Amino acid sequence: MIRARGVRKSFGDVEAVRGIDVDVRRGEAFGFLGPNGAGKSSTMRMIAAVSPVSAGELRILGMDPDVSGPEIRARIGVCPQEDTLDNELTVRDNLYVYGRYFGLARKEVRARVDELLAFVQLTEKADAMVDDLSGGMKRRLTIARSLINRPDVLLLDEPTTGLDPQARHVVWDRLFRLKQQGVTLVLTTHYMDEAEQLCDRLVVMDKGLVVAEGSPLELIRRHSTREVAELRFGVGEHDELAERLADLGERVEVLPDRLLVYSQDGEHVLARVHERGLEPVATLVRRSSLEDVFLRLTGRTLVD
Repeated sequence: MIRARGVRKSFGDVEAVRGIDVDVRRGEAFGFLGPNGAGKSSTMRMIAAVSPVSAGELRILGMDPDVSGPEIRARIGVCPQEDTLDNELTVRDNLYVYGRYFGLARKEVRARVDELLAFVQLTEKADAMVDDLSGGMKRRLTIARSLINRPDVLLLDEPTTGLDPQARHVVWDRLFRLKQQGVTLVLTTHYMDEAEQLCDRLVVMDKGLVVAEGSPLELIRRHSTREVAELRFGVGEHDELAERLADLGERVEVLPDRLLVYSQDGEHVLARVHERGLEPVATLVRRSSLEDVFLRLTGRTLVD
């Protein structure tokens, strides 16, 4: 569905995307992850055929966006990070007007609006004003609007930013159902749990480059250990203690408020720590996650 080879994007002297290779397969959920400034948004805008490629080869649905931009845009849906809904219109009219932009016949749009309102569980809010909706409802309406043209590819930029946990899970369910229906999903996210829940495959971007690619499980297995022991000591003690505990795991990461000891057996790490006479203020043993992959690959958390 999407093929990129050596794709670059420059803004004057600044090269935001520095030559990436990406393949997105039909019907999968594909993620772009990385810290702010990694080049994710620039890449998404090129895929959406609204920003020209500076160098390299990009094909969307088998077409060149420099030549067939309108044809590509007619077959993709875009869910932006910010909800750009029309607050002066009702929920139903937001979808109806957007459908008419695509040139759909009035009868077809009306049927499609009813179908989408049911899909995102907003039928009862059809005649409500957008201002009366909760944040989660607005997000679901934005997703519904991006589906009005029955897209082959749906681009989602930070689809659940700012939502509470319950609303996030509702959105995840809707996106999972879309994937089951054969819609190809391409998303960016700052939430590691979201990437693990939704993405079949993903790439990690940093400084305009792809630094890792694979399924969430493959990336965790490749770049981390089975378990992580989190140790919290007193303020200012973590740098010194990291040296004393370096032999207990495959590696030790120092965060501002805790130490992370990566090993195959976190409980064994805790036992060895206590054997050395150290008493952490708090401890936790957990499985490795995508956040640990980021610490390994980029040296910082996703949000920076």
